[in-house]
Parts: sequence; structure tokens; C-alpha cells
Amino acid sequence: MSKVLILYHSASGNTAKMAQLIAEGAKSISGIEVRVREVDSATAEDVLWCDGLAVGSPTNMGILSWKMKRFWDEVMGPHWMKVDGKIACAFSSSGGWGGGNELACQSILTVLINFGFLVFGVTDYAGKLTTLHYGAVAAREPRSEDVQAACRTLGQRLAEWVAVYVDHRCNEHPVRKTRMGAG
Repeated sequence: MSKVLILYHSASGNTAKMAQLIAEGAKSISGIEVRVREVDSATAEDVLWCDGLAVGSPTNMGILSWKMKRFWDEVMGPHWMKVDGKIACAFSSSGGWGGGNELACQSILTVLINFGFLVFGVTDYAGKLTTLHYGAVAAREPRSEDVQAACRTLGQRLAEWVAVYVDHRCNEHPVRKTRMGAG
């Protein structure tokens, strides 16, 4: 059974709600064990345990929060090279649209790339005007159906990639599933 970790920091509770929605999406793929950890209670062992990782942070001045950055600097720094090749993605909430959500996701992805994670975005539209190319984003609480769908889609896609690349379950590949569904 493959393992997915949803690691997040949440100042207002909004990113925590996104984390739960992402976990729901990951759990929609069979054979995936999911853990959700807030950064203050997370350990290096949590990250070493997982095959796939979703990292979420509130948007702080257009980048990831200092608590999340500190986790990677201080907690994971000694474990450099031990997570190389794991699969990861990002999510972020901000005080409003235009608050730098996508930049925050990119800063998270930059940290993950430096640790050797294979990172991805999602080309699917979660709603009419809702994309998650750099990760799932929300302005404040993830209330709208589109933002909730984006979170679930990100978690599902993470679990699909883990199923394909770790468990070798090619039937879970998103493109293959689309082709099979199209007839």
C-alpha cells in the first residue's frame, strides 16, 4: 500500500480545511494510505514515511509561511537526499484573490525540487474558471464548489501518480483513465 502525506501550516484554519479536502481526494484512489499532519506536529519520519506529499501553506507576502520554511530548513535539512524521487505538489490559501497564491505554490515547489521531489501541476479545470496548474489555491476559506473540487482533484492526482509510479498500477494513470472512459 502506498502512502500519501498532507503536510500543512494554517494560521486561520483555511489551509487546514484545504488539507482535509486534499486528503478526501487522495483517499478516492484505492490502495492509498493517507496521513494529515500540521507542520508543528510533523516530523521528518512523516516525510520519510510517505511516497507522495502535498504541502500547503498560507500565502505570506507571496511566498510560503516562515513556519513551513523553517520545517524544511531545520527538520528536513539533516535528511537531505533521503527523499529524492518522491512525488509532491503544493497548495495555498490567501486573504483574497491576487494575494500571491500561485507564487506561494511556486515557492513551495522550489523547496521541494531542491530536496529532489518530482513535482507536478494539474492541467484539468476544476470549474469554469478554476485551474490548479501550480497547485490548489483558495482566497480565504475553501467554500466554493470550484475551489473544493480543485483541492480534491489535487489529492486525487497525487494519489494517482503514486499508484502509477510506486505501485506500478498503470490503470490509475490520468491520461489512460481518460482514454478508457472516452471509449
